Amino acid sequence: MTPEAAVAARNLRKTYGGRIAVGGLTLEVRRGEVFGFLGPNGAGKSTSLKMFLGLVRPTSGTAEILGRPAGDIEVRRRIGFLPEQFRFHDWLTADEFLAFHGMLYSLPPEVVRKRADGLLERLGLETHRGKRLREYSKGMLQRIGLAQALLCTPDLIFLDEPTSGLDPGGRRLARDLILEQRRRGATVFVSSHLLSEIEVTCDRVAFLKHGTVLKYVDLEAALHSSVGLRATVGNVDRERLASLNGLANFVSLEGDQLTLQARDQTCVPEIARRLSEQCDLYSLAPNRPSLEEMFLDIVGPEAGL
Repeated sequence: MTPEAAVAARNLRKTYGGRIAVGGLTLEVRRGEVFGFLGPNGAGKSTSLKMFLGLVRPTSGTAEILGRPAGDIEVRRRIGFLPEQFRFHDWLTADEFLAFHGMLYSLPPEVVRKRADGLLERLGLETHRGKRLREYSKGMLQRIGLAQALLCTPDLIFLDEPTSGLDPGGRRLARDLILEQRRRGATVFVSSHLLSEIEVTCDRVAFLKHGTVLKYVDLEAALHSSVGLRATVGNVDRERLASLNGLANFVSLEGDQLTLQARDQTCVPEIARRLSEQCDLYSLAPNRPSLEEMFLDIVGPEAGL
């Protein structure tokens, strides 16, 4: 386990009777990155998170969090956690709720008050801080959950479905908060079914199936450095498209849609020039694989999120 790892698991396994929940998970999350944890229902994502947090004891294998064994009390004070299915103390007001969590983190009351003021304002809950949580909507509960996860200014943040129940404005706010945490140097571990959210926030993702990592993907390289192209064209002479063979690894034409894979980035301007000379070129844009396409390709089309 490398010292720069925020989360490191080796052959982590959890069984309940004869049922395997996690079957030998080996994983490493770098410090300072936003890491996505993806897999179909029943892949072992939530159970893995609980083992990382020390809430569930593994059947076998080891896990280290911020260089210490999972469950270490001092390390827990440096971790923020938003579970997918939270059961907050709904008789408390937002202020009381955050004060309670501040006590759990052993934070001085004046520090808690200052941080609570900032978080409630940032999350749009300032005018609702005196309400009891039972009066909160689902989206408001999700926001106060994010507030408690960030209260200790954690070095590592586990977020299980952080945008669940949020409207588009709330989802954007959650994304901004995640990126803000990365900029200050924190590691953010995100498990989510919303692949569009993962796609715009995460640096790397791991695809999980049956409690085993099938593949890691660097999203910047996979989604934003592609040289795939899609063009809308007219009056195409298929024979003249052969002139693109030295510039593209493949060329496919279906109706007025032309799909190409440029040999490298330097070939794109010449491809555009030749297309404009050889046919009516209406549009030319990058054709990048989506995270959903990657998921189905790696995990399998039969695996529903």
